Amino acid sequence: MSSDRQNIIYQNNLSLFQQTGVGYQSWQHEPILDYETDAKLAEALGWTAAPTKSLFLKLKGGGHSLLLTHKNSRLDSKQVKQALGKRVSVCSHEEMIEAIGCTPGAVCPFGLAESITLLVDPVLYQHPELMYTPGKPEYTFAFASADLDALLTVLPNPVIRLPG
Repeated sequence: MSSDRQNIIYQNNLSLFQQTGVGYQSWQHEPILDYETDAKLAEALGWTAAPTKSLFLKLKGGGHSLLLTHKNSRLDSKQVKQALGKRVSVCSHEEMIEAIGCTPGAVCPFGLAESITLLVDPVLYQHPELMYTPGKPEYTFAFASADLDALLTVLPNPVIRLPG
């Protein structure tokens, strides 16, 4: 992915926090492109926020969705099909990069095209803080999970909260 596209995603995330007034923390570090690096940095930097996972999904018949969940959660295809009314599959790295411009391992849940439906796993609200990579794999942002709805509300995307 070009650094220009990463910069746009990163800047869009900064703007989202400024627009909503949601407080956040930010760290710059070596790029996180796998769970091993993530775990190593979490320990070294003393992160306490719950790590999120953004799964970029392809809808049967066309279109895309993004599932925002906890890093340890698994895709429940039946639940997602019930929420969207269509079957889904996880996109290939190539299709995801083409569609949203995120590097695999650094998929950002915010700043996506408005045609992409966001699915929010209620497990996220069980954690005091959440963290994610804002498009650039060498940055991590964290914010209070109580502020997730404030961020989602200003996005142009359809948002579906999965049942708990």
